[in-house]
Amino acid sequence: MKDTPLRSVHLDLGARLVEFGGWNMPVQYGSILEEGKLVRTACGLFDLSHMGRFQVLGRDAVALVDRVCTNHCARIPVGAIRYSLLCGEDGHPLDDLLIYRDQVGVYLVVNASNTARDLEWIRAHAGTLAAEVRDLTDETSMLALQGPRSQEILAQVTSAGDLARIGYYKFGFATVCGLPDTRISRTGYTGEDGFELYLPRAEGVRVWHELMRLGKPAGLAPIGLGARDILRLEAGMALYGHEIDERSNPLEAGLDFAIAFTPEKGAFVGRAALERMAREKRARLVGITTPGPRVPRQGQELFRAGERVGAVASGGVSPTLDTNIGSAFVRLGLDQEGTELELDVRGKRQPCRVRELPFYSRTRKK
Repeated sequence: MKDTPLRSVHLDLGARLVEFGGWNMPVQYGSILEEGKLVRTACGLFDLSHMGRFQVLGRDAVALVDRVCTNHCARIPVGAIRYSLLCGEDGHPLDDLLIYRDQVGVYLVVNASNTARDLEWIRAHAGTLAAEVRDLTDETSMLALQGPRSQEILAQVTSAGDLARIGYYKFGFATVCGLPDTRISRTGYTGEDGFELYLPRAEGVRVWHELMRLGKPAGLAPIGLGARDILRLEAGMALYGHEIDERSNPLEAGLDFAIAFTPEKGAFVGRAALERMAREKRARLVGITTPGPRVPRQGQELFRAGERVGAVASGGVSPTLDTNIGSAFVRLGLDQEGTELELDVRGKRQPCRVRELPFYSRTRKK
């Protein structure tokens, strides 16, 4: 397994390390629920150096990204970011990713477990296009500040001036902790306001310590992947391997916003299959809540009047709602808010109720 440049930091903090996507990663430093609550109320610092980072350069960089990605790269303004999918010809997702439209070229951020395959896939579809795909994963560190006090903390170490000028799903470049031209994006995977920082590999530890030192008065603390997972579930954000995978219909997962079916987008890998999938939806991704003692877990089945009507994609204990929550694919017609179902946990049935996603939005809170 690989280690991020911050492995020693996590060990010094007493983190519990687990295998995730081929990397040794901190799943928690303390209580996962308390870490989740801290991100919602103050700010958390995450090591995301395991994520894959590619740079696509050349005259046809945008054309290559548009050939392999479902969203329309050519229509993304410079300085903006869009969520997208990489799909096979069968329309099933190989990965989800973020597209950064640079002044020159395109920057891509992919999932750690799929980095090698994604890189090979994109390069294999370049054909005669004048485009080069560089893998920057091992050259860089990636940190995330997430929470309502993230802007206040980051402002102490950056020359970006008013960080409010970097809007949601936008990015810019500034000096951070003395490092010029640092990529700063207003993105995250928690549903909170926050920023992600892209740094030279050797600078990750130093910047982490500087942020922790300056952010401590504002309540900043290290946060592991366990809290990140439940926070993204609260926010209704898909996780590859759960809400989407190589067998799923991404339209049923509610990801139509990331698929450009417009004539201007033109042909892309999987388009024909995705258009068919859009006409053949049989289920929809919804939330479920259950006050029972057992937490929903991936693969558990849902029943109504003794008939199987769906299955859980993700589940956990919500630090914000203080109840058990999950995401699940439920048969159309039974996917409406308030519908009562039963969760099967090793042969025992537990009442649950359908709820629209997301469970949490920082703009409307609960």
